Amino acid sequence: MHVLIVGAGLMGTTTAWYLRQHGVDVTVLDRAEGAGMDTSFANAGMLTPSMADPWNAPGVLSKLLRWVGKDDAPMLLRPQALPSLLGWGIRFMFNSRPARFRKNTLKNVAIAHYSLEQLRSLRTELALDYDQTLGGTLRACRDQASLDHAASLAGFLADHGVEYQVLDRQGVVRAEPGLRPIAEKLVGGVHYVADESGDAHLFTRGLCDAARMAGVVFRFGAKVTGFTRVGDRLNAVQVGDEEIPADAIILAAGSFTPPLARMLGLRVPVRPVKGYSITLPRGDWPDGPRIPVADDHLHAAVTPLGDRIRVAGTAEFAGYDDRVRPARIRNLLSLLEMIYPEYASRIEPGAAEPWCGFRPMSADGVPILGPTPIPNLYVNVGQGHLGWTMSAGSGKLVADLVAGASPDLPMNNYSLDRF
Repeated sequence: MHVLIVGAGLMGTTTAWYLRQHGVDVTVLDRAEGAGMDTSFANAGMLTPSMADPWNAPGVLSKLLRWVGKDDAPMLLRPQALPSLLGWGIRFMFNSRPARFRKNTLKNVAIAHYSLEQLRSLRTELALDYDQTLGGTLRACRDQASLDHAASLAGFLADHGVEYQVLDRQGVVRAEPGLRPIAEKLVGGVHYVADESGDAHLFTRGLCDAARMAGVVFRFGAKVTGFTRVGDRLNAVQVGDEEIPADAIILAAGSFTPPLARMLGLRVPVRPVKGYSITLPRGDWPDGPRIPVADDHLHAAVTPLGDRIRVAGTAEFAGYDDRVRPARIRNLLSLLEMIYPEYASRIEPGAAEPWCGFRPMSADGVPILGPTPIPNLYVNVGQGHLGWTMSAGSGKLVADLVAGASPDLPMNNYSLDRF
């Protein structure tokens, strides 16, 4: 059996690894010049079952309307994206109803926990080093209402395996001493003790190397231009003038999965949600973060990655506009100054490496995994802001399904035909 995977990011690379463990011949195609070069390249770096709640929480519509036109808004809707969002947006809002939101959160918690277990096994088995930290994550809250909301959500998730501690102001500083300069601006926080963090790009590269050694073929600079069919099945992928035969095909190209599916007359309800990050040298900062900190009020996260600091935040519905907008980068630097003012004063001009990428967001905030109406075509997409968290689990579930093994989770929760 020969399987072609389109996409060499987190989803494609993990799927390839697990398929190879089943003895399947695998070829991975990617338009970029290496593994993990798009959305997997510079995300927030957090592995967080604690943040399994979808972004379409109850009340999201009123927030979006309130933030329209504000360049410093945490979630921004740009006018050029509206035509592509109409049908998808109706589903997105429909799933923001409280009962559906809770149901979808539980689906995400299940796969997030499962995925973190698989990632830990990979880390041990392959001795992967990706600047990981294992001390949990911290959600810092600047007002009592935010703390109460965070504690309530944590309590709900605790019934499904999320470990947490609610902290007062002093507890927050003990957990993350670097926050001492802004302690008076905080009322408390929630420490999710089992969360982790690490560089998703380094992980993807390391796993790509291991998969190659195991026999997986990666072809970079290979842009898919079409597919060929025999009857109701696909039998090849077109890359320019070349046809590459396959017994099965998996689309794991993140936000570029829907355009590929449209070539085949399929609709995959995923839209790109643009996110930004900056990466800076840690330097000689003595009070650098020990664990990732998410500031609940500022909608930003600061993550330690070895000798670097990653600041991430904001979400834009902007279609496939991949321009790095200077205003958004300035906003991230401003958010960093509000969280770690002592570090911000140390930053040299031009030290920040800006980046943006597209989170592939499904209409209900839950991944889309498994078969499609075309018998030998599968998808692994829609993880949204939880792509790093859900990657290993998503890859294993899809690989098991394609290889004819029984997946460890109920796949109807993640199937395309739920839409």
